[in-house]
Amino acid sequence: MSHRRIPKRKAILAGAGAVGIAAAAVLLPNANASQSGSGEQPEAPRKMSAASASELLQQLGKQLGESYGGAYYDAGKQQLVVNVVGDDNDINVQVRKAGAVARSVQNSVSALKSATEDLSEKAAVPGTAWAIDPRTNEVLVTADRTVTGQRWDRVESAVKNLGDGVARIQKSKGEFKPFVEGGDAIFGGGSRCSLGFNVTTQDGQPGFLTAGHCGVAAEQWSEQQGGAPIGTVQEAVFPGEGDFALVTYDDPNTEAPSSVDVGGGQQVQIQQAADATVGQQVFRMGSTTGLKDGQVTGLNATVNYPEGTVTGLIQTNVCAEPGDSGGALFTRDGNAVGLTSGGSGDCTQGGETFFQPVTTALQAVGAQIGAGDGAGGNGGAADGGAADAGADAGAGDGGAADAGAGDGGAVNAGADAGAGDGDAVNGGAADAGADAGAGDANAGAGADAGAGDANAGAGADAGADDGGAAQQQHG
Repeated sequence: MSHRRIPKRKAILAGAGAVGIAAAAVLLPNANASQSGSGEQPEAPRKMSAASASELLQQLGKQLGESYGGAYYDAGKQQLVVNVVGDDNDINVQVRKAGAVARSVQNSVSALKSATEDLSEKAAVPGTAWAIDPRTNEVLVTADRTVTGQRWDRVESAVKNLGDGVARIQKSKGEFKPFVEGGDAIFGGGSRCSLGFNVTTQDGQPGFLTAGHCGVAAEQWSEQQGGAPIGTVQEAVFPGEGDFALVTYDDPNTEAPSSVDVGGGQQVQIQQAADATVGQQVFRMGSTTGLKDGQVTGLNATVNYPEGTVTGLIQTNVCAEPGDSGGALFTRDGNAVGLTSGGSGDCTQGGETFFQPVTTALQAVGAQIGAGDGAGGNGGAADGGAADAGADAGAGDGGAADAGAGDGGAVNAGADAGAGDGDAVNGGAADAGADAGAGDANAGAGADAGAGDANAGAGADAGADDGGAAQQQHG
């Protein structure tokens, strides 16, 4: 396995393999790009990293009141875009003087939140999801392929009744479901899930976060199918206000630093927990699909799974498949952002994937990343336009950072993971052959996701245990 538990010497490395980051200074030449010089006109938008955008948004969001219509990070231009309702020139000047782009919109964040509450009352049928999209200043409602007939009519009617320009509805080719199995494989009760991030509990015990639907599927988890338990679930939430679980290691002497094994002998330090920002680039690792990247597309998302409704999630266009549940979502510079919950589609056709915010999970269970900043993170969400401190500057179509970045593609010196759209960071760390999952001999020339014994396919191998599909249990 690429992640082993070695008590008193070496921790189980958090996450599901994550992104190969040997040195943040190498990978993020632009992440901490300084803002425009002091001699520049105050109204000119400044170029900034997503981290700087987060800090700026924390200042602005609360000051704008009902004029605030959300915000997002334009990774291509490296600018913070702030939506402003109304024609109050003083507000626009305030935004521009702060270095952001003022954009006139119809809906305030409070109005959009009210719309999501109406949807919860009138359109909460299994197979639907919605989140505020600050880039369109609307609530994006998604219905999967199971929503047909009267159920589709019900959702469509609820959206229409919100009024023009408030919400829009789209169809998904897949089916919303939790992604049990996957990541840095852990096994329990016939299910295979992912270890997310190592944490320290309030009483100093080592543990880790994973998906809540994994935590309700089994009480004890092991590193190998049928193996001796290494951890016991202490708390799990699913469905409801989140999808997260805290598992503590049975051996209290287990060291659990917040480092991630990225394969090829490389590791990355997870620096802290942080909130997501719409528009930022994020990376996900799973034992089924390997390393994938994409962008955050919505916050405070509601998903109506067959098992029940889950609220407060991060919505992304990062693909995932059954087997990726609980795995780590993070930024290149070591911020823990989310835990894989579920979604629709796959890594061939694409789809939507939802993540449990790490900051919320830490607050709920009273734990902290490593010995770091605790549950608070430092990304401070600000009403629908929450931002991530320390997020990278390189999202957008080019995937930002170094040579070889294509459309969401490999980052840094042609490091192509060979797993779909390209997701490797740092010179092939995630794989030409570097196993991301819990397997013994993955020989594939791509980001091998297999949690089995010998996955030899080129590309993202979707194999589960011993070449077979692991049983899914959603709890």
